[in-house]
Amino acid sequence: MLGEYRIEGRRATEIAASVERAVGSGDLEPGQLLPPMRELAVDLGVNPNTVAAAYRVLRERGVIETAGRRGSRVRPAPATTGRENIRVDVPEGVRDVSNGNPDPALLPRLGPAFAAAAEHGDREPVLYGHAPVDPEFARRARAALDADGVPDGPVAVVSGALDGVERVLAAHLKPGDTVAVEDPGWGSVLDLIPALGLRTASVGVDDEGPVPDDVRRALEGGARALIVTDRAQNPTGATLSATRARALRSVLGAHPGTLLIEDDHGHGIVDSPLHPLAGVTRHWAFVRSVAKAYGPDLRVAVLTGDVVTVDRVRGRQRLGPGWVSLLLQRAVVHLWAAGTPAAREVASAYRERREALIGALAQRGVTAHGPSGMNVWVPVPDETGAVARLLHAGWAVAPGARFRVSAPPGIRITVSTLDEQETGRLADAVASALGPAPVRSYA
Repeated sequence: MLGEYRIEGRRATEIAASVERAVGSGDLEPGQLLPPMRELAVDLGVNPNTVAAAYRVLRERGVIETAGRRGSRVRPAPATTGRENIRVDVPEGVRDVSNGNPDPALLPRLGPAFAAAAEHGDREPVLYGHAPVDPEFARRARAALDADGVPDGPVAVVSGALDGVERVLAAHLKPGDTVAVEDPGWGSVLDLIPALGLRTASVGVDDEGPVPDDVRRALEGGARALIVTDRAQNPTGATLSATRARALRSVLGAHPGTLLIEDDHGHGIVDSPLHPLAGVTRHWAFVRSVAKAYGPDLRVAVLTGDVVTVDRVRGRQRLGPGWVSLLLQRAVVHLWAAGTPAAREVASAYRERREALIGALAQRGVTAHGPSGMNVWVPVPDETGAVARLLHAGWAVAPGARFRVSAPPGIRITVSTLDEQETGRLADAVASALGPAPVRSYA
C-alpha cells in the first residue's frame, strides 16, 4: 500500500505494469519509496522472487531506482525541459549575459552558402536512396579530424551535438545503465540521461577537464559510459590539457569496455589545441557541431567513431529522419571552403572578452574560471541570492543549478557580446552581489 494506491498483480509482469500505471497517472510520485520486496510479496500473496523480478523489470525500464538498503524509489521525472526552465526572466532594460549564444557579429552570412548549396541541388536533386553524407562534406570533415589527431573512423552527420550524443547512448546502453558526466556540465546532457532511463554518475571538473580520480571511481562503480567535453566546456570553459588527457587515457585503458563520447562543440571558436581521448576504448564516438562557429540554427554535426558505433547510429537514423539535409551539409561545405569567419580571429575575440572579465573579477577578489569558449563560471556561496542581486543591479546571469548535479553553486556568465565598458561594470556588480563571503572551488 502506498497512500491511496495499492500495487496489484500475481505475476511479475502484472506487478510491474501496476507500478507503471501508477507512475503514469501520478498516483506514485517521483522519489516515492516503494514497499520492500518481502513486504509487498506478503501483501500480494506471492513469492518474493516474483516481486524481485518485477522490480528488476522496472529498473531496466528506468521507472524505479534502487539504492541498496535504502530501498527502491520511483525515479525522478525525466527532466526533458526541467533545466531549461531554470532560467532568469530578463526584464526590459536588464543586460542579458545568461543565454550562452555566440556573438552574432562573429557569425558568417549564410545567404551565399545556401545559394551555393541550392545551385548544387538544382544540378543534382537529392532523392530517396541518395548517400546520407555529401562526399565533399565527409572529405573535409575527415581531413579536419585527422589534423587534430582523432582516430580514423567512418563519418556520419547528425542534427547537432546533443542529437549525436543521444544516438550513441541509445546505440549501446539500456535503461538503468549509468553514464559518467561532468559536474558542472551541459544542462541538456544532464536532462537527456534520465530522459533515456539512464543513471547519472557525477565527475568533478577543473580547468583541465574531468578529474581522473572521479572518473576512475565512476567507472569502478559500474558506469558504462563517459561523456567528455574536449574544449570550451559548458559552463566552466574547461579544456583538456595534454597532461590531463594522458591521465584520462590511463584510467580508460583500465576500463576498455567503457563507451566514450567526446563533444568538441568548441571547434572553430577556440585556439586551445585538441587532445582527444578517442580510440582508448573499444567503442567511442567523437562529435563536432558547427553551432557555435556558424550559428545554432545550422543543425549539423560531424560524428565519427568505431565502425560498430557509427553503423548503429546510421542504421537507427535511417529508421527516423533518414538523413540530415544535404542542403545543410553543402552549405557547411561552402562555409568551410570560404574560411570565413576566420577561426583564429573568432577565438581571439572570445579569449580577450573572457580574460578581461576574469581579470576584472580577480582585481575585485572574485575567483572565476574560463580557459576557453564564450562562458565564465563564477563559484558563489549563495546562488539564488547572487542571481537575484545581479538581476536587481541590471544583469541577468545563468543560475548554476542549470548545470549542476552535486557540484557547489555557481553562476555562468556569457561573455560573447561583452564590450570593454561593460566588463568593469559587470565585475563591480558581481563583486557586490557576492559580498565578503568566501568562495569555494568548483572542482
